[in-house]
Amino acid sequence: MPYHLPTGSGSHAIRGHIVTLTGDPFFDSDALVEHTDGVVIVADGIITAVGPWSELGSSVPEGVPVDRYPDGLITAGFIDTHVHYVQTGIIAAFGAQLIDWLNTYTFVAEQKFVDPAYASAVASVFFDQLLANGTTTALTFAAVYPQSVDAFFEEATKRNMRMVGGKVMMDRNAPEHLLDTAQSGYDESKALIERWHEQGRNHYAVTPRFAPTSTPDQLAAAATLLREHPTTLMHTHVSENLGEIAWVRSLFPESKGYLDVYDRAGLLRPGSVLAHGVHLTPQERIRVHETGAAISHCPTSNLFLGSGLFHVHQAKNHTHPMKVGLGTDIGAGTSFSLLSTMNEAYKVAQLVQYPLDAVKMLYLATLGGAEALGLDDRIGSVEVGKEADLVVLDKQATPLLEFRSEQVASLDEQLFVLAVMGDDRAVQTTYIAGEVAYSRDGHQH
Repeated sequence: MPYHLPTGSGSHAIRGHIVTLTGDPFFDSDALVEHTDGVVIVADGIITAVGPWSELGSSVPEGVPVDRYPDGLITAGFIDTHVHYVQTGIIAAFGAQLIDWLNTYTFVAEQKFVDPAYASAVASVFFDQLLANGTTTALTFAAVYPQSVDAFFEEATKRNMRMVGGKVMMDRNAPEHLLDTAQSGYDESKALIERWHEQGRNHYAVTPRFAPTSTPDQLAAAATLLREHPTTLMHTHVSENLGEIAWVRSLFPESKGYLDVYDRAGLLRPGSVLAHGVHLTPQERIRVHETGAAISHCPTSNLFLGSGLFHVHQAKNHTHPMKVGLGTDIGAGTSFSLLSTMNEAYKVAQLVQYPLDAVKMLYLATLGGAEALGLDDRIGSVEVGKEADLVVLDKQATPLLEFRSEQVASLDEQLFVLAVMGDDRAVQTTYIAGEVAYSRDGHQH
């Protein structure tokens, strides 16, 4: 698919310890690539060369600035495959179970986004947090109001970030002020697709909130949008909570299960991202694999709301592996940090007797997320031809982290220490299309 990245200020080079995934480490033991003293050379936002400094250093054109990170780990920018920007203001709202939490906090908060000025202010805070946490791409729910989507994409465009978002569609089982109809949800989504999809680095996701808040007519309208705009994504929730699953069964008695509601509607395909999937059955996991859809694993949210433990080893089984990325699920999720999210993903895996190593965690936060979104031809790894969305991690970010890092004996151990102990403080610099978009220390290197 031809595309054009808005150009930055020309060429740039970034030197340090480069770590990236070029495949899926759940299946490929050689997927991790590193250059202990490496360089990434960027021209107009695209990586043109990557490799050892000893081989490539002399090819950096004279006068091209070289940012040096002698103690930093340079990797692909983090990819958040499920987050609600409109819930930024309700992080750490005392949690009941999912449905109670939605009614008490979420639906109240989202009604404020009818005001475009408020939406813009929150979008600015949201993007600041993404960059400070090393997140360069996110798949994002807006509110039901089109102006909340406009605010999101205006901010994304200003920052030249490759972002995905969409207007929530919901025509039942929510407060009156948050409801659209099957027809208005279709019309408003279509207008937003025409305004924003594939404009610059923006992508639109058709976004029915979840089966309980959409009638069959609205789910059919969402499927029509996908057929009419085949390069858009689809973003919704599935099988997060046992009470939710029972509710879906009562609302859609003709369906075989929760996933089947979306399947019957024609919503499952590559580019369809289903958040949570905690309680998918073996048959449902096979169906996700068959359709090419993806799951966003949201461990901090699943723990916070008591939704359950996601079995990543079942998701990545060798017979019917699913595409899986990590999601923060702000605001039920408790941190914008994908490092913190990796930490919780490790603990959840431990509780289901699966040792999730650091290389697999890094994959889920980078290339795995890109594959889930169908954007792995552009982002997710530090490779020639990819866009230079990068994060530099500081293994000396805190005194304890520095002390612990002095004890490590391997790259795997260093990555694990960063995943378990790291958070936004460990993010030294975030690059968007080869340009510094966030610097913790306020200066370039």
